[in-house]
Amino acid sequence: QVQVVESGGDSVQMGASLTLSCTISQYTINTACMGWFRQAPGKEREWVASIEDDGKSNYADAVKGRFTLSRDDAKRTLRLQMDSLKPEDTAMYTCVTGRPRGCESWYWTKAWGQGTQVTVSS
Repeated sequence: QVQVVESGGDSVQMGASLTLSCTISQYTINTACMGWFRQAPGKEREWVASIEDDGKSNYADAVKGRFTLSRDDAKRTLRLQMDSLKPEDTAMYTCVTGRPRGCESWYWTKAWGQGTQVTVSS
């Protein structure tokens, strides 16, 4: 079973940058894609971004142009660089893994971590 551990969450001011990291315990067919979801209090969980093992990445419209994914396979680590943070980015961010193209829908994810909190104040 793949273990997923996130880190990097923090409380920052609007406009700041933050990098979240996600490290997995091993590579399997269930780690072909990796990505992030987030959930703010009182709101539905939403997909943020994901990347396939071929390097192809996709982003939700709300974060496109501000967030950037990078995948370091040697370190089994996924990073989410978040720039120009807004108060509406405040949420618990959860890293997920899945089979190919299976990281954009929570239903199809195969492993996930405990989450890391990001709080952006205005």
